[in-house]
Amino acid sequence: MTLAAAGTIAAARQALTELFRDAGIDNPETDARLLIAEALDIGRTELMVNGDRAITPDQVEAINALAQRRLAHEPVARILGRKEFWSLAFDVSGAVLVPRPDTETVVEAALDFIVRNGLRLEPLRILDIGTGSGALLLALLHELPNARGTGTDISAAALDMARGNAERLNLAARCAFIECNIADGVPGPFDLIVSNPPYIAHDEIATLEPEVRDYDPSLALDGGPDGLDSYRAIARDTRRLLAAGGRLIVELGAGQEPAVRALLTDAGMTAGSARDDLAGIARALGASFEPDKEPKTAP
Repeated sequence: MTLAAAGTIAAARQALTELFRDAGIDNPETDARLLIAEALDIGRTELMVNGDRAITPDQVEAINALAQRRLAHEPVARILGRKEFWSLAFDVSGAVLVPRPDTETVVEAALDFIVRNGLRLEPLRILDIGTGSGALLLALLHELPNARGTGTDISAAALDMARGNAERLNLAARCAFIECNIADGVPGPFDLIVSNPPYIAHDEIATLEPEVRDYDPSLALDGGPDGLDSYRAIARDTRRLLAAGGRLIVELGAGQEPAVRALLTDAGMTAGSARDDLAGIARALGASFEPDKEPKTAP
C-alpha cells in the first residue's frame, strides 16, 4: 500500500494518516506528519502553513519509501535516526534503545532527590549503568551544571552513540564512557547511580510488540530467565560504588517493584516509594544505604 499520486502536502498527510490507521499503526497522524516532514526536508511549521503546496512525484516516492518502513513496524525514531528525551535531541541507532517517555520518570526521581537535599549546584558524581544512547546521564548533566558523570555499557556501538550525543549536546567535557558489564572495574564512589537495565524475561521477548521485538537490541532487553539478572548484579555492586548518603535509582518493568525492592533490601539498602510513570505504573525505584546496615548473607 502506497500513496498513489502527487497532490498537496495536506492531501498527502491525510492519505498517509488513513493508510497508517487502516494498518493499525499507533499515532497515525503524528507518524504521518513526522515522516512527510522528513521526506520533504521541512520543519513542522512549514508543513502546517504550506498544506496547499504541491508535491512532486519524486517527493511522493520519498514519502512512500519511509511509509513502507513504518508499515513494517519500524519505529519512527529509528527511521528518523533521532528521538527527543527530556526536551533534548538524541541520535539513535540499532545499537541502542529508543529513549522512552517512561524513562523520564527516573530523571524526575533523581532530580527530586537532588533538589530536596539542596545538591543541585554541588559537584556531584553520577554513574549511568547501561547508558545506551546516554539519555539518562546526559539529561541529568544538562540539569546539574556542576555534575560530572560516567556511563557504562557492554556494547561498544552503544557507547559510540552516547559519546556522539554528549558532543552534540555540549556535555562531552563533563562525562566519560566505559565499555564493561554493569560497572566492572569502574572506580567509585558516586553520589548518584541511575540505570535503565535490561528487564524483560527472556521468554517474554517474543511476545513484545514488533516495534520493540524486531528493532530494539536484544542486549538492552534481555534480563535473563526472570528479567532480574541485571538488578541482581547492580545490587551486588552498589555498596562498592555508592558514596555515603548517595542514591541508587533504577527503572522498573511493569510489576517488578516487589522483586527489585527485595533484592535491594537483601543488599542492605532501604528503598523508598516507587515513582509512577504517566500510565500509573511503578517505574522508578530509589534506594540508599542506612549506616551500619549490612547485606543479608546466603545460608
